[in-house]
Amino acid sequence: MKRGKKYIESAKLVDKMTLYDPAQALELVKKTAKAKFDETVEAHIKLGVDSRHADQQVRGAVVLPHGTGKTVRVLVFAKGDKAKEAEQGGADFVGAEDLVAKIQGENWFDFDVVVATPDMMGVVGRLGKILGPKGLMPNPKAGTVTLDVAKAIADIKAGKIEYRLDKTNIIHCPIGKVSFDLEKLGDNFRTLMEAIIKAKPVAAKGQYLKSVVVSSTMGPGIKVNPGKVTD
Repeated sequence: MKRGKKYIESAKLVDKMTLYDPAQALELVKKTAKAKFDETVEAHIKLGVDSRHADQQVRGAVVLPHGTGKTVRVLVFAKGDKAKEAEQGGADFVGAEDLVAKIQGENWFDFDVVVATPDMMGVVGRLGKILGPKGLMPNPKAGTVTLDVAKAIADIKAGKIEYRLDKTNIIHCPIGKVSFDLEKLGDNFRTLMEAIIKAKPVAAKGQYLKSVVVSSTMGPGIKVNPGKVTD
């Protein structure tokens, strides 16, 4: 892969053989972010589990104390009083079959998170093949299938993120923006790692945290010492 001049310069600041303490790693992320926009800071965690087995899935949601720095657009599938509750709670889009038709017919995706009341999951299920691959399907484990839509919206707007394994047993999550100060990034990183450690499946054997890497959107990966992620 051909790398740009800025990336090559940034990569020189990082020792690929070193496992950095979280604070050092996040400081390097800020130093190596050279893009003209406010890059997202990302965490990539490889786990010692096998995502092909149902009893080794790692999935959940956590509210980052300082948010992600991103304005999140929330779509809620609800009817009647719950639709009114969603509108009053600050949802960006609220509807039912009409939104299903819009997504199917117009390939419309002007939203970041989907919340649904349990009674609407039969309707939302029609979108499984569309929302599923994009990671947008509501899920009880992530708190996005709920009767308490107002709380779900408030949590999401406050910085709630979902974490889940991909096919290569890696979790990818945003933990803030490069413009955040180190203390805020550190708090968010620690909160995410504590949630992932707590979610360790009983069936997982051997080393759970295989590797932890942080980076900015356009910057090089920086390895974090897995033994110090909650320090």
